[in-house]
Amino acid sequence: MQPFDVESIRREFPILSRKVYGKPLVYLDSGATAQKPQCVIDRVASLYRETNANVHRGVHLLSEEATEQFEAARAEIADFIGAAEKEEIVFTAGATASLNTVAYAWGERFVQAGDNLVVSEMEHHSNLVPWQLLAERKGAEIRMLPFDDEGRLRTELLPTLLDGRTRVVAVTQASNTLGTRPDLRTVIDAAHAAGAIAVVDGCQGVVHGGVDVRALDCDFYAFSGHKLYGPTGIGVLYGKRALLEAMPPFLGGGDMVDRVTFARTTFAPVPLKFEAGTADFVGAIGLGEAVRFLRQFDAAQIEAHERALLQRAEERLAAIDRLRIYGTTVDKCAIVSFNVEGVHPYDMGMILDKLGIAVRTGQHCAEPVMDHFGVTGMCRASFALYNTLAEADALADGVARAVRMLRG
Repeated sequence: MQPFDVESIRREFPILSRKVYGKPLVYLDSGATAQKPQCVIDRVASLYRETNANVHRGVHLLSEEATEQFEAARAEIADFIGAAEKEEIVFTAGATASLNTVAYAWGERFVQAGDNLVVSEMEHHSNLVPWQLLAERKGAEIRMLPFDDEGRLRTELLPTLLDGRTRVVAVTQASNTLGTRPDLRTVIDAAHAAGAIAVVDGCQGVVHGGVDVRALDCDFYAFSGHKLYGPTGIGVLYGKRALLEAMPPFLGGGDMVDRVTFARTTFAPVPLKFEAGTADFVGAIGLGEAVRFLRQFDAAQIEAHERALLQRAEERLAAIDRLRIYGTTVDKCAIVSFNVEGVHPYDMGMILDKLGIAVRTGQHCAEPVMDHFGVTGMCRASFALYNTLAEADALADGVARAVRMLRG
């Protein structure tokens, strides 16, 4: 493995040399989408230049090469997250598509009227709205697992929420707003004890700390490539093979079939039966390249670096008068959401932008979290392996300057 050197890593990301309004870019919005290393950019470009052909369907050389690289990426990603076999990796358009696939395909077959689905209060909309839609279709009930004002998921309430009619427990590995990393072992064990499946949104967790899905024993796990330094428009759904085998397809079309007649259609084996249409083979191969890039480094060193960034940012921000940080659990990932009393988050974000600092403002696709705290939005800074302590300081300095400007 390569030694962790943030300045060397930054040179791998061309966009970080950009200037914004004449100032060096300080990119603190990786929780929304991460920047791409040169190796991923080059790999995607080379595929379009040299190996652009549909996978699984051609006997010509380009198609064979593209198919080989596509399936190699599947194997790389399976190994990266600890899947038992590459056939447990389904490529989708993103985590949203992955979670909708489970809610529709698994839910249509296994959820009935009178069942209940337990969803944590801190979920991204992608791990809440599909379950609400399923509950409406099937006459099921949504039950909320709340969090406290520190951002800790109240897992001690699970026995009051789960019963013999619980079919799904849906939870994030790391909150995209609070940074909270719930005790997934407790949640998953409780789900299984009740006879339910455990569905994990891993969008932030796979980036901050990684995952071993077999050790975790989750039934489904979803994440998006663009948050993991890969291309946009590609996502992953991990599912235990037995569950994938038991599910009907979500979408129908080409490449997901075995035999088609007007009388009857039979389907391809997993994972292909969930990959209808022309696969985003470029995105998948690009994501495989991003995974290879990450695996050059010691995951523990990345985690330590990101923790230092978070600690510096929170210490500096906490010193600003009337600033509140949301999510204060000890083991949170490198995300800090905050508001300053009397300052609208959009105003804060716009001033930071003029200083060259990119943060996220708004509800972060987690409106129930906003409702919990009684706010309409928050500012969020999300760190990545390429950020520096100087950028954490720039954030705090920029917030302090914005406060002075907005308060007069």
